[in-house]
Parts: sequence; structure tokens; C-alpha cells
Amino acid sequence: MEFDEFALAGYSVAGEESVIVAGELDVVFDIGRCPREALRVNHVLLSHGHMDHAAGIAYYFSQRDFQGVTGGVALVAHSIVGPLENLMDAVARVEGHPSPHKFVGMSDGDDYEIRRGLIARAFATRHIGNSLGFSIIDVRHKLKDEFIGLDGPELVELKKKGVEITRRVEIPLVTYLGDTAKANYSAIPHVRDSKVLLIECTFFDDDHVSRARAGRHLHITDLAEVLEGMNNERIVLTHVTRRTNLSDARKILKKTLPADIRERVTFLMSWKHIQDE
Repeated sequence: MEFDEFALAGYSVAGEESVIVAGELDVVFDIGRCPREALRVNHVLLSHGHMDHAAGIAYYFSQRDFQGVTGGVALVAHSIVGPLENLMDAVARVEGHPSPHKFVGMSDGDDYEIRRGLIARAFATRHIGNSLGFSIIDVRHKLKDEFIGLDGPELVELKKKGVEITRRVEIPLVTYLGDTAKANYSAIPHVRDSKVLLIECTFFDDDHVSRARAGRHLHITDLAEVLEGMNNERIVLTHVTRRTNLSDARKILKKTLPADIRERVTFLMSWKHIQDE
């Protein structure tokens, strides 16, 4: 699935595995069972500790060590750094040697620099108590309007005097919600304005509303409300249960979503656009 600045490739089926690779951005959203394509990506953004999202984390570090790939890091909720360290200790005892690894604890609003001019920003989601979403944000510094038209030497003189001549501009590229119940995510600017939104929609059948509520997941009847006010150019649905055929899901979406939202929606697990059927 290709966009202007990056491509996305992944697998996301509720209860089985969720892993989405954005190679150009050097991040993988959740790790699932750690497919080969994720091993060369240096940043794992782990939304929460459920095994369909996190089972491959020890394999990720172990295989990178085996292949001589250095520098991997996993951004995780602060509260699971300790348990994950315990997991790596247990794996080291099983394998007979430790694997180099790094966990960075994140909380709502924390930033982590992926590379110069590119950050990952964590935000709280409504799934389990420590679940996080992540936005990847392009950070640029542009000349302030009042200094446009000045030549180089004039700008240099201003900087020497301590004048701040640039302003910080943030361009959210892609946001991953992970698993979540219904919430007002459009109130978070970097989520609302992200070019691409990866959002779960686990359940589609009428009799699965109670399942959605019990598991703190989204049901199709929640989607229009959650997406209201969102400015995303593309909306990619993830985490559909195997109980629902994607062809049936497209038909249900057509009946459920307003046209202005529907025309921006695709499924991660299908190349077909909703409008195509």
C-alpha cells in the first residue's frame, strides 16, 4: 500500500497477529510474530502487550543479534518495560546467551526521535490500561513570515543577535491507533491531521456489539462517530476478525459510512478500495 512519502505492508487479523511495516520511516507498528520484513526496521512501536501484537519481540532482538544487525529499539508503555526485561532474561536463559535489546518507556505525549526531522509521538488509547497509539511526525523549521525576503547576511546577523528566525512546523504522516474502544481522537491534532490513519474496526456483524464492548474494540457502528472531524487523506482499517468476510465488510461499510468518509477508506488486508465494489 503506497503513499507519497512511504509504503505500508502488514498483516492484521484480530486475535491472530498485527504487524505493519513502514520501511521508509524505519518503524514497525506492533511486531506480531515478527515476520522477516520487520527484522531490518530499527524501531518497534508496541501499542500494548497482548500476544497477537507483541509475541515476536524477543525473536526480533534475537534474530537481529544473530544476523549482526545493531541498534534496534522498542518503544513501549512504561509499565511493561520491566516485564519485557524479564522476558528477555528468560529467553537468554533458554537460548544460553543474552540478546542486545533496548526498551524505551513511553507515556501519553512523549516524543522519540526516529531520525533527524522525524519523531514518534505516543498517545493514550482506550484498550487496556497502558495501551498507546503512535504518530510519526515530520518536523520542519520554516522561516518566519516577517523575515521572508531578507538575504542571507541579514538572516545571519539576526541569528547572531539571538533572534529566532524560524518556526517549528509538524506534519503528521501516519498514525496507528492499535486496539481501541470508541474515543474522541479527533481532539488530538496530530491524529486528526495525520495524512494516513491506521484504525482498527474489529467487528461488523450486528450481534457482535457486545463482543466489541467487552474487548474494548471498535464495532462498525462506532466508526462514523470516531472518524467525524478527522482530516486524514487516507483511512486504513485493521484488525478485522475472521468472523467477517472482507467482501461483506465492504458492503456493510457502504451502508454505514457517509460518502465523504467512505471514499477515503481502504482495508490493510485488501488492495481494493471501498468504492470499487
